[in-house]
Amino acid sequence: CQFNALLTALTALLKSSVPLKSVEPDREQLLIRARQWFDQARVQADEGNTTGSAQLILKALNHERRAGSVGPQVVQLIKPRASTSSWGNRS
Repeated sequence: CQFNALLTALTALLKSSVPLKSVEPDREQLLIRARQWFDQARVQADEGNTTGSAQLILKALNHERRAGSVGPQVVQLIKPRASTSSWGNRS
């Protein structure tokens, strides 16, 4: 029981004193990395390595896709309302 109390206290202390960094890179980092992949793909294509270029392009597109999904997501933009009128119930 004392171990759990100590563990809880240490966890609370760490959470309050050490800001946690996000594991996922932010949008800007993903876009920068995508640009780097595209640049490397261009070099590979110029050297005739089309397979390597294609793989780098796929990596870049994946980073662009991930950058598009970073941030708050709107799950329900319009919430349905409870119907209080008989507008739709005309029988």
